[in-house]
Amino acid sequence: MSSYVASHRNARTSAQKARLVADLVRGQYADEALDTLKFQPQRSARMLEKVIRSAVANALDVEQTGGRQYRIEELVLTDVRVDGASMFRRMRPKGRGSAHIIKKRSSHISVKVTPIDEL
Repeated sequence: MSSYVASHRNARTSAQKARLVADLVRGQYADEALDTLKFQPQRSARMLEKVIRSAVANALDVEQTGGRQYRIEELVLTDVRVDGASMFRRMRPKGRGSAHIIKKRSSHISVKVTPIDEL
């Protein structure tokens, strides 16, 4: 079973926000998923769109597929995963000389694309 993977490491969006967008397209055909993401206003939709395009490009590359030629309509998103990554920690001054930590979160986005005839 051949599947093709692409990932975006340390994407500057929180995993919680990106998972909401990833849930929309999980299990869809690749061309339908790209059409769905095109109309989503979230910033993480642009990031996920780029990762899906990269995974599709990996699947359409003849050298990587061993001479097999696929079309984008034949590819299904079998695994769309968003995991938490490292955080930037910043200090914010608070009252009476204390400080609070602000966590600027990032995430790892990975997409696995599989041809429909191999599912």
